[in-house]
Amino acid sequence: MTESLGPAVPSQGDAAYRRLLDELRDGRLGPGDRLRETDLAARLGVSRTPVREAIRQLEADGLVVHVPRQGASVRSLDYAEVMELYEMRAMLEGMAARLAARAASDIEIEELYAMNRDLDGIADPHASFALNRQFHAALLDAAKNRFLTRAMSGLDKTLMVLGPTTLADPDRLGRAFLEHCNVLDAIKARDGAGAEAAMRTHIEMAQRVRVRALRGRSSQDGEAT
Repeated sequence: MTESLGPAVPSQGDAAYRRLLDELRDGRLGPGDRLRETDLAARLGVSRTPVREAIRQLEADGLVVHVPRQGASVRSLDYAEVMELYEMRAMLEGMAARLAARAASDIEIEELYAMNRDLDGIADPHASFALNRQFHAALLDAAKNRFLTRAMSGLDKTLMVLGPTTLADPDRLGRAFLEHCNVLDAIKARDGAGAEAAMRTHIEMAQRVRVRALRGRSSQDGEAT
């Protein structure tokens, strides 16, 4: 009988890469932050070699750039890139909502409603961001389309470098909860077109908050120069 070798153990480079992805996703690393190998190695408890491997993987993902005389840093998206990113997000997540209206089971829909209720009223932006991400991931799973899931996986990585979540806006969380309700009500009614339209509206509203934040930062930068 062949002896099972068990699950593959990730290399130190892969483990460091996943840790840094988590920090990007949680907002502990943000646009423009420098990635010093020595500091990261000490913080992650590994040598500089796996840290260097992790940075190379992040660079291949388009999340990290090398700045002359500074080294590696988390990439910052310009205004046009942010607009294009939200355009693609609206298309893909809108399609996910449409497909979920056709393919989601009643249990999956009930779970999405429960997650959205939990999201309502959360005061901690990090906790709301994590639960909101789980909600959108669960909705994508309910769409049951592997090719759409792969497309969203690549987009999700780029979304990590947008900066602080729009849910940090005091009014945004309540509106997002209501927008989610509109999406879920259409999915429950098996209204694919309505679910897609509601999801597109949800993404576009988040985009408006992001644009205001970008313009605010641009104004502050202009005053500082």
